[in-house]
Amino acid sequence: MDTEKTYTLRDLETTEFSGTPLAVIGHPIRHSVSPAMHNAALAKLSATDSRFIDWAYYRFDIAPEDFAQALPLFHQRNFLGLNLTIPHKVQAMDLIKGVSPDAKCMGAVNTLVWDELGYDGFNTDGYGLSRGLELDLGVSLKGANVILLGSGGAARAAAVQCVLSGCAQLYVGNRSPERLQDLMAVLGAMSGDVPVQRFALSELPQDLPEQGVVVNATSLGLQLGDSAPIDVAQLPAGWDIYDMIYNPSATALLEQAHARGLPIANGLSMLIHQGARSLEIWSHSDVDAHTMMTAACHALKLPPRYD
Repeated sequence: MDTEKTYTLRDLETTEFSGTPLAVIGHPIRHSVSPAMHNAALAKLSATDSRFIDWAYYRFDIAPEDFAQALPLFHQRNFLGLNLTIPHKVQAMDLIKGVSPDAKCMGAVNTLVWDELGYDGFNTDGYGLSRGLELDLGVSLKGANVILLGSGGAARAAAVQCVLSGCAQLYVGNRSPERLQDLMAVLGAMSGDVPVQRFALSELPQDLPEQGVVVNATSLGLQLGDSAPIDVAQLPAGWDIYDMIYNPSATALLEQAHARGLPIANGLSMLIHQGARSLEIWSHSDVDAHTMMTAACHALKLPPRYD
């Protein structure tokens, strides 16, 4: 089977995926380098363990209105593991069998594991974000001031991870007040002493601390020509910027922050480490994140990076 092709619901209905298939599901998904990095890691695993010789990772473009129909088909086709990206992370919560405690708090799943009765859901986004911030910016969420942009599945994972890690202050902004209210309800149900403040993306909170980190979890930046979700000029000079978007590698947000001389990083490191953790859950084996990073950089035509 071709692991570089982007498959559809029709392909899922008509094609036999032999061996042990894995997949990422999103809409759009053509830009994803997850197949490249996962298949590279699987090749390394299979070199020393014959269990992984027939494992392969695919890419599926499934529209939101087709997701509820597609998920049982993936189960019938014996896809051992699924990664979910925009826009399926929240919708899946109502369609799967079980949810891990941290994913339940996050209200979103990005990793599904096959079980006889259905799929169990996990969330590795928070782990990936933590590792990405540490490796790229030297930022620990514990004790940090965090501005989080967005309220979708990735933002929920980030917000819960911030609270669980003990950040000093969390500011959450979004374009839609209704979706922001849903995220605030999730955070309100968690115990903890972390102050959480909402704001509109058009106007950053007043009297921000001198230092902190901005995490963009919106989709603004995925398309060429997208504007930055916030006005970087309103930030104090001591803030770092982390954009979960990795393709394109330089969004308007990162370009504006770089022009101001602020430390910046995109979401490639988060992608790598959430993906490595997903593969560890499926395989019950240690996974080489360096191999995944090298494959992702090659797919994106970027210089090699070694975390």
